[in-house]
Amino acid sequence: MTRAIVIHETGGPEVMRWEEVDPGAPDAGEVLLRHEAVGLNFIDVYHRTGLYPLPGLPAIIGMEGAGIVEALGDGVTEVAVGDRVAYAGPPPGAYAEKRRIPARLLIRLPEAIPSATAAAMMLQGMTARYLLRGCYPVRAGDTILIHAAAGGVGLIVCQWARHIGATVIGTVGSEEKARLARENGCDHPIVYATGDFPSRVREITGGRGVDVVYDSVGRATFMKSLDCLRPMGMMVSFGQSSGSVAPIDLSILAAKGSLFLTRPSLMTYTARREDLLAHAGDLFDVVGRGAVAVEVRGRYPLAEAARAHQDLEGRRTTGSSILIP
Repeated sequence: MTRAIVIHETGGPEVMRWEEVDPGAPDAGEVLLRHEAVGLNFIDVYHRTGLYPLPGLPAIIGMEGAGIVEALGDGVTEVAVGDRVAYAGPPPGAYAEKRRIPARLLIRLPEAIPSATAAAMMLQGMTARYLLRGCYPVRAGDTILIHAAAGGVGLIVCQWARHIGATVIGTVGSEEKARLARENGCDHPIVYATGDFPSRVREITGGRGVDVVYDSVGRATFMKSLDCLRPMGMMVSFGQSSGSVAPIDLSILAAKGSLFLTRPSLMTYTARREDLLAHAGDLFDVVGRGAVAVEVRGRYPLAEAARAHQDLEGRRTTGSSILIP
């Protein structure tokens, strides 16, 4: 028997319980994975609260982890026993000391990337990859706006976009977070509380607007984000930490400059194994060359996942945080 964080009902952090579980032997196509580190992400909150419904309850949440392959089911060819691997995406189940998982979802880790770093970067880093190269292909000379620039995805996007040659504007919640974003490639951090960010964006861009907005905040920023875009710019809504975006009249997109709007997910962009490997390969490349640095800024015992969620929802975290089994 091993232990895991199990929820029997949706709700606040208090619904997460540290319990004994039996992951069982891997079925055909699966492996038994022993976690060395587990990622902490806002999608875990969405699953815990029921905003993103789980297949059923009781359930183990968590979408990202890294560790050692301990056993193989029949027909597994992607990995071998003893391999160091990481993953990001469904099915949930990462908040556990050990779990069964389909082998096709696992990615072998380069020797230079520790498991703790991998657990902190796979979901956020591959999200950054599809934002910058999938939703809108950012090029040198483009100007982008990234909300929550001091968050896990935000810090990676800032560094990666700056490496490409883009000008990066980022919104943050405090002067301390503005400093952190600036240190990680954000040319123009904007603190929400000190003014109207669309006006500041227009000032920075000489009235033109940005080429693309990456918005994981949702309700609190969505409409103002549209006002930051140049004509025919791209609005990428990829999260909703402040709440779901209200239904909109699509004619608003025409009125504001024939704008484009997408609501993507990593799971779609990495559904095929070749696409998953391409996303991971590009991430390993920029991290390995030092273009993107991933710092684990918070560590919590897995048994204290409730405290980690409280800090995450209270915006007391910056960058990437992990849970240690």
